[in-house]
Amino acid sequence: MTNVLLGLFFVFLASGLPIFLVLGMTAVVLFWVDGQPLISVAQKVVDQFNSDTLISVPFFVIAATFMQRGGVAGALVDFAGAWTGRLRGSLGLVCVLGCAMFGAVSGSSVATALAMGTILVPAMLSRNYERPFALGVVAGSGTLGILIPPSLAMILYAIIAEESVPRLFIAGLVPGLIQTGLFALYVMWYAHRHNYPREKALSRQEFIRVNLRALPALAVPLVIAVGIYGGVVTISEAAAFAAVVVLIVSATVYKGFTWRESIGVMGDAMKSGASILVIVATALVFGHWMTEAGGPARIVKFIVDNGLSPWQFLLAINAILLIMGMFLEGASIMLITLPLLVPVLKPLGIDPVHFAVIIVINLELALVTPPVGLNLYVLSGITRAPMSEAIKGVTPFIVLLIGLLLVVTYVPELSLWLPNLVYGAR
Repeated sequence: MTNVLLGLFFVFLASGLPIFLVLGMTAVVLFWVDGQPLISVAQKVVDQFNSDTLISVPFFVIAATFMQRGGVAGALVDFAGAWTGRLRGSLGLVCVLGCAMFGAVSGSSVATALAMGTILVPAMLSRNYERPFALGVVAGSGTLGILIPPSLAMILYAIIAEESVPRLFIAGLVPGLIQTGLFALYVMWYAHRHNYPREKALSRQEFIRVNLRALPALAVPLVIAVGIYGGVVTISEAAAFAAVVVLIVSATVYKGFTWRESIGVMGDAMKSGASILVIVATALVFGHWMTEAGGPARIVKFIVDNGLSPWQFLLAINAILLIMGMFLEGASIMLITLPLLVPVLKPLGIDPVHFAVIIVINLELALVTPPVGLNLYVLSGITRAPMSEAIKGVTPFIVLLIGLLLVVTYVPELSLWLPNLVYGAR
């Protein structure tokens, strides 16, 4: 019967229904077949909403929306350009560094790619950069938004796996910096090979002015980091504070919108945040049933019976997630797979924090792998470029991400060294 019901889940998923409806409808059917009153489904959804960690999600979404529409992204681009202008292909480097800085507040890859793509793709095209390269560097670098802390993907993982959010955040820092470095090196190599132009060096006065103007934008991730890792504020408090600070900075310093317009911007952000909350709540109910039905126990039994070692398990999971990422968006992948996979980690001796970084890098790949790569659709939409050009441009960055994934998978110290240093080994 369980297999039939799981088959029903995939039928719902293939029908094109929104993921929250797929998860919710499946949960209702599962509880009904088990003879449990359907009111228990609603009770479990309400229970899931009663989470301090979950409430941080809409606040980070609001902060990302304010950054995207409030002029903060432009200030970060100018700041990065001031430091890299003399290098060949500096606009590509500006994109990589700008996405890393933007992601240090937004926690969202799509928001990062949209904000940076709106500014930088036209700028690169005007300087005779090839359009596939311009699209590819923005799409690839935009994925840093969910690896560089804070990260909405890490928050969702923490909720499902019942892990420490600060520990997960800091675990993504070293891999995020490595990814930033890999992308920057590739951009410099490509720019040198294709003789891309250098930008005009700024005068000392202009250099100082650009840096001073960027200070409010740069202060936001610093304040968030000090608050979270210093134990001064909780995750939800840090998210709320970030949203308020970015609103004030956007409306008063960069003047990307007026105070009156901020109500509409906040409304758009709240819609996005609410949709995420509904998806998470229904997924947790679905995951609860899967656990009760013995799904994780069956996976453990399969692994034990077939003598799979941890490295073989991780290799198989990476392959499965890579395929799933070609057809599903990141949040869906997490919410479908984690309730089954997290209980398996402890018997195999795999650290859940290390596994979180593996999952997030797989989600980065899902954002840029066709046919369903959200970053590719975003950039194709705002530039009116053919999807084929975006795919061509992002392919080298996919290769780099796969290489990073393999290294992080089999060198867990890259993910665990910093959390163990700050919070102690477990």
